[in-house]
Amino acid sequence: MENQNRRSFWSDWKTHGLIGCFLLGFAFLINQDVEIYGLYMDDLNRWYWYKEQTFWEDILPLGGPRFRSLFNLASRLELDLIGTHIEWIVPFNILLNTLIAFLVYWLSRKYSRNTFVGSLCGTLYLLSRFSYYQIGQMMGLLETLSLVIAIGILDLLYEYLNQDSSPGQRKFLWACFLYACICFVHERYMVLFPLLLLVLIFRKDTNRRLWAASIGAFILVQLIRFLTIGTLLPAGTGGTKVVKTFSIGTVFQYAFSQIAYVFGINAGPVMFSGEYFRDSPSWVLGLVALSDLMLLGLVAAFIRFLSGRPENFWKYIQNAFLFFCFIGACIACSSVTIRVEMRWVYVSYTAALLFMSWMYGVLSLNDSKQGKISRSGLLLALIAAYGVLMVPVEVHYRSKFPMLYYWGDQHRYNSLAQETYGLYGDEIYGKTMYVIGNNFHLNDFCAENFFRVFDKQNRENCIEIIHVEDLRDIGTITDDMLVIQEDVKNNRFHDVTNLAKEFKCRTIYGYYDDNWMDEQAQVQVMAGKTGKIDLTFFYPIEMDPNETYEIMVFKDSKPEQKVTLTENMTKITISAEPYQLVTLDFQTNFFVSASTDEKRGQTNLALLMGITAD
Repeated sequence: MENQNRRSFWSDWKTHGLIGCFLLGFAFLINQDVEIYGLYMDDLNRWYWYKEQTFWEDILPLGGPRFRSLFNLASRLELDLIGTHIEWIVPFNILLNTLIAFLVYWLSRKYSRNTFVGSLCGTLYLLSRFSYYQIGQMMGLLETLSLVIAIGILDLLYEYLNQDSSPGQRKFLWACFLYACICFVHERYMVLFPLLLLVLIFRKDTNRRLWAASIGAFILVQLIRFLTIGTLLPAGTGGTKVVKTFSIGTVFQYAFSQIAYVFGINAGPVMFSGEYFRDSPSWVLGLVALSDLMLLGLVAAFIRFLSGRPENFWKYIQNAFLFFCFIGACIACSSVTIRVEMRWVYVSYTAALLFMSWMYGVLSLNDSKQGKISRSGLLLALIAAYGVLMVPVEVHYRSKFPMLYYWGDQHRYNSLAQETYGLYGDEIYGKTMYVIGNNFHLNDFCAENFFRVFDKQNRENCIEIIHVEDLRDIGTITDDMLVIQEDVKNNRFHDVTNLAKEFKCRTIYGYYDDNWMDEQAQVQVMAGKTGKIDLTFFYPIEMDPNETYEIMVFKDSKPEQKVTLTENMTKITISAEPYQLVTLDFQTNFFVSASTDEKRGQTNLALLMGITAD
């Protein structure tokens, strides 16, 4: 049977190729608004430990709250791959999710024996609002790996339950191996262990090797966890401990909310769901109700089929119970902590799509044997209608992603990366960044490490960040400074370095960005809080002792100082009122003779001048 299925799959390689291309294009289309340009929160923490720990310290974390060695290994490989190209994370995540969508298509097609059903399930998987974290965060790799391994365990147990002893036993051993793997990706899925025993009981298998493999995998996982982190209990969400936050009441509440999510109902608060179901438009409520009726019709047809006690009745019951228990276990393990996030429902939802495909496959196979082609067509129409009805619902809920608890912060830090490293590249390193405002509360950890992510040399304190309340508090803008403005209304940062530079020191004529000044120049300067404006004059070539080098400085059209250069560098101070805007005029009786061919203004280049006003 296995070889027959494999030959059947590869015989339709053109169809599979077209569907794979469709899924890939569809994945990029629906996720085109998801962007990552800078790391923050969990992503930045993961990057920090990736950089600060050795390979073995990271892969074998000792004493921490979690032991996720396989995830740490996978994320290290991802970070090695992308390097400083943070913008590659989203395309990378989309490609991974497309591969899983193709796996869902393959499994759904196998269970349903129908290419349309398989492609529909693969498409619905990609379209699901539950994908937000897998696509929109680097740490989404954690959920991606958990999902694909969990679905792999489900399929292997299904194959064991329905295949001859020898091939099936190999599948069961692989399921045990994957079980051990998933526990070191996400400890939540330790809950799948009873499923290993369940299928052995269903098969009435007395092979001691299989029983030893399943129980041994569980014991090995627990032993490694105890030796490395000193506990058997999984950690809770947000630094909590399950043993301290566990409540029977909230478990049932969160379980019911996850069931509602699977059936298209956003049962969580806005910060975790984007939009609470009761606040959704009436057309969304109507489409969800109709789509659930389509599923109810399929389930009713399946129950009616089972009530007729068909051939292989107990086999169908066992398979259905396997799917049911898998979905229930995934819901249960996500209900024991302090909240429910949509990303945790993704595995349950994917398994529900496969369960739907399997029910249709059982019914359509039975109908084909009995010549009831019309009923199979009706069931296929129910599934198609379910898919069509859910498309606008998922599109609507995906449009609410900006309401999710982390989305706004990610958008803000995206803008910080774009307005700094995105504009200046490696030139930002070694500079002082002034941030006007502190409403976004850039914490010390983020300030110290945000820009290290882009630094190929991974230098500590590569940028000094200073918060100021007003542009006037900065002083004259120099080349070793960046000025970033917080835009609270639009939840983003803006680079205003050039605007600030013009505001603090605006050239009217004869003075240039590289500090060269003509024989005649005029600039408008804002004094700092002390009211003192410091001018540094530098004559760049050897001075002729027989010549007199004089500079006449005017403040607001009135003579201020007459400066006679006796050496190449001379400094003077102009006094003004604090934050006063003054106009300075300069006239020299000399110029650099070699600069006559590089004349920029009406007069020749005379010297270099630096202006500071603190």
